[in-house]
Amino acid sequence: MDILTQYVNAVFTVFIVIIFIRILLSWVPSPPTGRVMTALWAFFHESTEWYLRSFRRIVPSVGMFDFSPIVALIALYVGNVVVVRVLEAL
Repeated sequence: MDILTQYVNAVFTVFIVIIFIRILLSWVPSPPTGRVMTALWAFFHESTEWYLRSFRRIVPSVGMFDFSPIVALIALYVGNVVVVRVLEAL
């Protein structure tokens, strides 16, 4: 079970990092040009949009600020802790 717990923890951690990178990329005013940068931009956007979209429905924007990614990161972290503790208890 220890290997499964480490794997699940790693998957959660990678997704948290990807969302954090997406948050940092949201500060860039326009998508970059170039094949590699455009592909990276699209990867971070498309791999997180399905998750963040559900939180945008719940958490409204305040002016020009969107706090839904912060709430999504907190929920993901709590989910990570809960799942890992359940796996450790088995």
